[in-house]
Amino acid sequence: MTPVLEGRRILVTGGATGIGAAAVRVLHAAGATVAATYHNSRPATELPVAWLHCDLRDEAAVTGTVRSAAGTLGGLDVLVHAAGLWRGGFPGAITGADVDALFDTNFKTTVFTNQAAHAVMRENGGRIINFGSAEAVLGSPMSPIYAATKAAVQAWTRSAAKAWAADQVTVNALAPAVQTPGADRLREFLGPAAEHLDAQLKATIPLRGALGDPERDLGPVLVFLAGTGSGFITGQLLPVDGGLLMLGA
Repeated sequence: MTPVLEGRRILVTGGATGIGAAAVRVLHAAGATVAATYHNSRPATELPVAWLHCDLRDEAAVTGTVRSAAGTLGGLDVLVHAAGLWRGGFPGAITGADVDALFDTNFKTTVFTNQAAHAVMRENGGRIINFGSAEAVLGSPMSPIYAATKAAVQAWTRSAAKAWAADQVTVNALAPAVQTPGADRLREFLGPAAEHLDAQLKATIPLRGALGDPERDLGPVLVFLAGTGSGFITGQLLPVDGGLLMLGA
């Protein structure tokens, strides 16, 4: 059987860890030719991936890196912008540095990578996949700035989807509830109260009552969105979360 993504040229940002690393493995296994960026964490994978070092907060560096990836891959069909950071905090104790750090890492990088990808894709169309969050929809007293940055990502995704539809560039966002380094940081942030997290997940996630697996549960959705069958879907926030969010209900 022909791999479903054979011939697709994909760039994954933040490919060294977490969801990005899972995306690299899943998309490669599905037959795609993959390039990926990393910043502070060195990639450990042995897969034949074109690795590019980039600080995605630097607009000029992003533009150059996306062009380099497209040159290496022979074009660019899909951007999976998986780079991002979860950080805790409480309303009333947020500093300007907290706001700047998370908006730079989560929102500015989305704008910069999406625009650079669109500049390459607008001739032949393409797919851009961003990452939102359930916290942006539900709110979060434990990570309000993270939630705000993801709300900004979701608004940007809808705006870019409308702006670039004429170029046949689709832009969607995923809201996954899967086990990641961010989930580990949440447990560390909660400290002794983390023992209550599993009970909360069991009560709020109807399927399995626990966080999903990035490759098993999120991977197939990434493969679908990266493929030809998703061409009439754009501007959407797609939860992959076992039922944590039931949008439109």
